Amino acid sequence: MIFIYYNDYGGTHTTSMAAAYHLKKLTTSRTLTKDEILNIDYFNKLTHSDMGKIIFHGVDTEGNSVYTIGRKSSKLVVPALKNLSLLLQDKYQIHEKIVFSNTSPTVPVAMTMGGFLSRELKIDFIGVPLLVIGAKQCCHNILQLVEHTKQIGKSTNSNVIVLENKRFK
Repeated sequence: MIFIYYNDYGGTHTTSMAAAYHLKKLTTSRTLTKDEILNIDYFNKLTHSDMGKIIFHGVDTEGNSVYTIGRKSSKLVVPALKNLSLLLQDKYQIHEKIVFSNTSPTVPVAMTMGGFLSRELKIDFIGVPLLVIGAKQCCHNILQLVEHTKQIGKSTNSNVIVLENKRFK
């Protein structure tokens, strides 16, 4: 199975956190510390040139590949990737299940502001502390989103699944 934590504007904050939780690189027993947050692979490190790139994060304990992607404001990326996935599965008789899971609903205001200040305006001394505050605010929601995504991936028979995750606000 392939998990793509997805549909995040920049692909560098909640998506990176989701991938790290999925791969058991983060503690699940408490709110994350500043150092844990800032040491997450790709957290606040991607640039404009990384948008639209599918980034591999690793393989989970069940052999599933975990990827992330930043889509900016495009509403077409997920449907296009879903259709491409279905086309390739049909043409090449691939039976690999693909799960696109939207992490955007978990993004708090502090993270939105911090991401804009840090990534867009390069004002890290204000942006990064806001990102840390936002990450601490949403880490439990992201963990629940990851568990939900894994459960749906195991229990659904569809080959391509798109999860909007609106309940994780």
